[in-house]
Amino acid sequence: MPTYEERPISNYDIARGLSLLAMMERIRAFEQQAKLAAVRDNLVLGAIHLSIGQEAIAAGVMMHLNTKDYMLSTHRGHGHTLAKGATPDSMMQELLGRRGGSCGGKGGSMHIADFSVGMLGANGVVGANITIAAGAAHGIKLLRTARESINGTDSSKNIGSKNKSEDNQIVVCFFGDGAANRGPFLEGLNWAGVFDLPILFVCEDNRYSASTLTSTMTAGPGPAARAESIGLSTEVVDGNDADAVADTAARLVAQVRDTGKPAFLHANTYRLDGHTYFDPASYRPDGEADHAAATNDPITRLRETLIEAGQATTQLDQLATDAEVEMTGALATATASAWPEDSSVFADVQDIGSPQQEAY
Repeated sequence: MPTYEERPISNYDIARGLSLLAMMERIRAFEQQAKLAAVRDNLVLGAIHLSIGQEAIAAGVMMHLNTKDYMLSTHRGHGHTLAKGATPDSMMQELLGRRGGSCGGKGGSMHIADFSVGMLGANGVVGANITIAAGAAHGIKLLRTARESINGTDSSKNIGSKNKSEDNQIVVCFFGDGAANRGPFLEGLNWAGVFDLPILFVCEDNRYSASTLTSTMTAGPGPAARAESIGLSTEVVDGNDADAVADTAARLVAQVRDTGKPAFLHANTYRLDGHTYFDPASYRPDGEADHAAATNDPITRLRETLIEAGQATTQLDQLATDAEVEMTGALATATASAWPEDSSVFADVQDIGSPQQEAY
């Protein structure tokens, strides 16, 4: 595949580039407003983890999914959720703990979910979403088998077809490089490999596990090599090149749909903010983040490509303006929203009775 610098501009897909840039601008604008709510207005009670600088991965992968596909995210999951189709109003209401939030204001930033668009949830426990995603993919396979039994059909005949119905439903699971050193990484990838589950694992490698360089605590060549050793089809991509991410994700998503087997995408990127919105990131070398912002910002890179392909700067600026207006409105809506009713505190809680009755 041509690299970012080598891609022939004359053959550039402008419509896709504009779509990618619009989503990336929306993700960044949402997180900038979320940061304002947390820092300036003290409206977010609890940590939020920003993905500013990593937007190309969410936009490039999610553009190939549909509503029936499932997605699981990390504690840094705003971009994935927005790109999956969740509305910014319900997301911002969730961050602020307000009525109308996608989880009723109970999940907050690290546990945001929206089942209506197939977003099964972010997770505050590093790596925990990997085994949950494997379970979701196994559920898809079991339901497919059940339909075969009822209908007397063989869904394997649909594998490799252009049919994008429920028989080609897949799961995408995002996690960071730090998760590769936790047990669920091995367990989830192994389970998916053993049982041929339709899941695409996406490792967003931003180089830092919270405040520690991942390379200093990861033996061997890293997550992609570990995935390959388990037998997963694996590709590595520049995660700040939106077009490269979109191209690679298109192939892998199609492959998972066609074969029903897992694949692994290792996307190298860099988060421009600290681990949380209140983290000054003093553990990073002086100037490192500034250099990355100046030379490797995924939004700037895609804008430059579009300009070289003939798009007017004013048109691209309008995408950023539209995103800012949309997300400023989302924050205003959330701020004006009421708190949940006190009576809703026990809603959505499953009562299975006293555990003593079962245990003793």
